[in-house]
Amino acid sequence: MKAIGLFSGGLDSALAIKMVQEQGIEVIALNFVSPFCTCVGKGCSIVDLAKRLGVKIKVMSKGKDYLKMLRHPKYGYGKNMNPCIDCKIYILKKARIYAKEIGAKFLFTGEVVGQRPMSQHYKTLMLIEKEAGLTGKLVRPLCAGLLPPTEAEKKGWIDREKLLKFEGRRRTPQLDLAKKYKIDGFMCGGSGCRLTDKEFSWKLKDLFAHKERLAYNEVRLLSFGRHFRLKDNKIITGRNQADNEAIPTLKKKSEILLQVEGHMGPITLIEGKPTKETIEIAASITARYSDAPDGDITVNYGKTIGALNKRIVVKKITESRLDELRIA
Repeated sequence: MKAIGLFSGGLDSALAIKMVQEQGIEVIALNFVSPFCTCVGKGCSIVDLAKRLGVKIKVMSKGKDYLKMLRHPKYGYGKNMNPCIDCKIYILKKARIYAKEIGAKFLFTGEVVGQRPMSQHYKTLMLIEKEAGLTGKLVRPLCAGLLPPTEAEKKGWIDREKLLKFEGRRRTPQLDLAKKYKIDGFMCGGSGCRLTDKEFSWKLKDLFAHKERLAYNEVRLLSFGRHFRLKDNKIITGRNQADNEAIPTLKKKSEILLQVEGHMGPITLIEGKPTKETIEIAASITARYSDAPDGDITVNYGKTIGALNKRIVVKKITESRLDELRIA
């Protein structure tokens, strides 16, 4: 018997996996990644987490069709740009197809009735599985006792009597179960999605407003640097070393990078075809976040870090002008 468990890396999905394993069922953990995952690049390895649980893992990327859904989600957004209901429908549809490919008997998740304000109310859970083509087929081991029996339970593939009735936002029952399974809190949070972040959502709204068709790297760049808008150009300036390393790798070949000459400071990217005004503004922003003293500051620019062969002399941008340009 084989089953697929949606695995976010959070505690609830880990507990659901252990419960299904306990019934002698082979589990394949299915994880979806996107530019909106907060745990990516922060030392959290979903593959290592799966090894600790003793399960095989399949990692899938959310594709361009996900970005299309994100622009116009059927069931709308949460507090920010998080389309939680449509997102869950999307990944369950993908999971259903994968289950058929590998011959898995059923799918399961770590959801708990009433835990998430947008996507885990009883009616919403039923709506999600209906829209995903999984009515009566999706097992939720942590709260199955509060839901109608699924096909897997009716056919005896999984013992309903061993499933639980967790509900609400209290975490005590999960933490107690984690002690039983010796899951000691190494998991990253299951809600680690940048789309729930207010500032990130501002950047995404701006991108949607100025771009009809998105390149994957344009979306990835939303996670790096400070973002400013000047007409059709966006200016992204690094906040730290990680940003300074990432920004040049995500730019288009034709786009311009800037860096202050002779002083520590950020690397700045101008997205789109720059005007003379944009280069001057971007240079003054770059100077503002460098450790160069006030006064005339030389900023080099060009298409690659190793060949910033043009220069401009500017003063640091004023705070009032900076606030006017900031994407917010």
